[in-house]
Amino acid sequence: MWPAQMNPAQSTLTPRQLHPHPHPLRVNQPDGLKKNGSNRYGALHTSSYYHFYNSYDNPISCAQPTSEPLEVTVEDKSDSSVTITWRPPKTIPANSGLDGYTVEITKEGTEDWKAVNEDLTVSCRYAIKNQTTGDRLLVRVVAVNSGGRSPPATIADPILVKEVGARPKVRLPRFLRQRYVKKVGEKINLVIPFSGKPKPVVTWLKDGEPLDPKRANIRTSDTDSILFVRQAERVDSGSYEMCVKVDDFEDKAAIIIQIIELPGPPASIKVADVWGFNVALEWTAPKDNGNTEITGYTVQKADKKTGDWFNILEHYTRLNATISDLIMGNTYTFRIFAENKCGLSEECARTKEEATIVKEVIDYKPTPFVERDFTEAPKFTTVLNDRSTTVGYSTKLLCSVRGSPKPKIMWMKNKMILNNMDNPKYRMISTGGICTLEIRKPGQYDGGEYVCRAENQLGKVDTGCKLEVKSK
Repeated sequence: MWPAQMNPAQSTLTPRQLHPHPHPLRVNQPDGLKKNGSNRYGALHTSSYYHFYNSYDNPISCAQPTSEPLEVTVEDKSDSSVTITWRPPKTIPANSGLDGYTVEITKEGTEDWKAVNEDLTVSCRYAIKNQTTGDRLLVRVVAVNSGGRSPPATIADPILVKEVGARPKVRLPRFLRQRYVKKVGEKINLVIPFSGKPKPVVTWLKDGEPLDPKRANIRTSDTDSILFVRQAERVDSGSYEMCVKVDDFEDKAAIIIQIIELPGPPASIKVADVWGFNVALEWTAPKDNGNTEITGYTVQKADKKTGDWFNILEHYTRLNATISDLIMGNTYTFRIFAENKCGLSEECARTKEEATIVKEVIDYKPTPFVERDFTEAPKFTTVLNDRSTTVGYSTKLLCSVRGSPKPKIMWMKNKMILNNMDNPKYRMISTGGICTLEIRKPGQYDGGEYVCRAENQLGKVDTGCKLEVKSK
């Protein structure tokens, strides 16, 4: 920051070396430090870092280095090279950012660290080339910005420069890629195949700690490893990790094992209310769920007279229930079992108080029955529509009617009443309120205006249409 009373253009800058570094690093000079293409402050060593101060000895900037890079690992290697990868630092200051990374190596047993990249690399992957087969290298990565070098991130174990025959690989069976559940007392016998050349070194961990040989046995061959537990206990539940390693390469597989047993009974139960033929029950979840979730509850009732228990709710998932259809005058006791994947709990929670369904005198006054009048005047729900037909082709006229009492149906042509018996050309049918007039092989003189009339004691109604008979 510049003092308020000072003009930045008139101040003088003095470079102050913060700390030297034994290895050359490329440091980009700010544009403000160049004049006519040359540095007016003399030679600034690119292997050192500087802060610049004004004549009042106030720092121009407060650049900070980043935190160390994360998760430096070996990706690949050959007889003459090693390829490593890493993740960016967790903390990158906003005012100084990140310029790149320097990769440094030294042979095992020495502290002579040397940078293998002349220029900073911005990638999180680097191939260290031109190495001697059989050397054991220590590798570290340093993040660099205008604030300086970050703490180094180092690969803990030396890396042997040597071609790997076949990378190790754990071939986890599909059924073990999800939670593996067993009951208490059952045996666990898991066979995990793997591959790798030369023969990988196999290690097992449980929750990040070595396995207890008293609880689990490990048998490893050239192609698989077996985890065996003779009688499973709940303490055997946890996250198991199998690691196969060949030189600097390794592969891991995680297996979640869950050992379950029957749950305990519900912690408490009470009769919350009694009314009519109903009883309201409330209870709390078991203190011991058997190391797995509670899937439901079974509610039973017993009549004080008989003492026999009957199921009234099964696989019930809530913590309260209303028991209905109880018998008036009886006294009831209730009990509840918890249920999980293993089955019902061996013990139950039982109500301390009894629920009595009290007899009540009910004065029932039935509502007088009023007979409904269903009589209705005729009404066409579907009317006749005009139609046309061809000479010699039979046709039908359709309509629908309702009414009570059942209306009498009458058909007319050009205001003349038609009769089945007088003229067999016409066929009149009325079934279920559907009225049909069939005209058999009509001629040109059968065209005209047709009317259907429905009539009962409450009235009559007509519907009509025109029929056109065309010649062939």
